Amino acid sequence: MTLAIFDLDNTLLNGDSDYLWGQFLAQQGYVDSDSYEKENQRFYDEYVAGTLDILEFLEFSLAPLSQIEMPQLTQLHNQFMDECIRPVITSKSRALIQEHINKKDTLLIITATNLFITAPIADELGISNIIATEPEIIDNRYNGKVLGIPCFREGKVERLKVWLKQNGGNLADSCFYSDSHNYLPLLEMVTKPIAVDPDETLRSHAEMKGWEIISLRS
Repeated sequence: MTLAIFDLDNTLLNGDSDYLWGQFLAQQGYVDSDSYEKENQRFYDEYVAGTLDILEFLEFSLAPLSQIEMPQLTQLHNQFMDECIRPVITSKSRALIQEHINKKDTLLIITATNLFITAPIADELGISNIIATEPEIIDNRYNGKVLGIPCFREGKVERLKVWLKQNGGNLADSCFYSDSHNYLPLLEMVTKPIAVDPDETLRSHAEMKGWEIISLRS
C-alpha cells in the first residue's frame, strides 16, 4: 500500500479539535467556563511550545467524558460537528484528500486528540483509518483514563508501527502531512514529509531539509 498519513488539528482542520471541544463544553455549561478555559489555554500553549505533559493533559481533557452519559455525548458531538468542526474543514483539505483517494492511496489520520472527538471527524473527511489516543470505556461509560499508549510525539511512532504490522503495511513511498514540530520523529520516518501551515520550528526545519511546505487554509 502507498500510505498517505495526515495529522488532523491545524493540518486538515483550520483549528484544534481538542481545544474547540473544551470551548464547546464550556459554552454548553458542562464545565466551569473560566477555570476550564484557563487550563485549556495553558495546555494548548504548552503543546505549541513543545513542553506539554500529555498524561497531565489527558487527565484534564478526558474527565468531562466520564461525567456525561453516552447518549448525551453522542448528541453533543453531533452539535459540535455542526457548529465547530465542519466550519474549519477547508476546501483545500477536502481537495487534498480526494487527490489521494483518486491515486488509490491508503489514507490514515494519526492524531493525539482522543478517539471520541476525532473518529466522527475522520468519517466526515472520508478517511476510514485512524490512530488516535484511546479513552478507556468500562460498562459503556468513559472512565477518564487512557487505554494504551497516548498517540503523541514518540507515541505516535510506536502506535504507527503497531498499525503497520497489523495491516501488513510499510512506509515505502509514504507521505505525512503535519503542522507541528511535535511530530518531527514521524516526519523524519516517511519518504515524503510535508509541512502544512507549519509552526516556526517546523518551518525552519523543513526549509533546512528541503521539505515541501504547503498551506491548506482557504
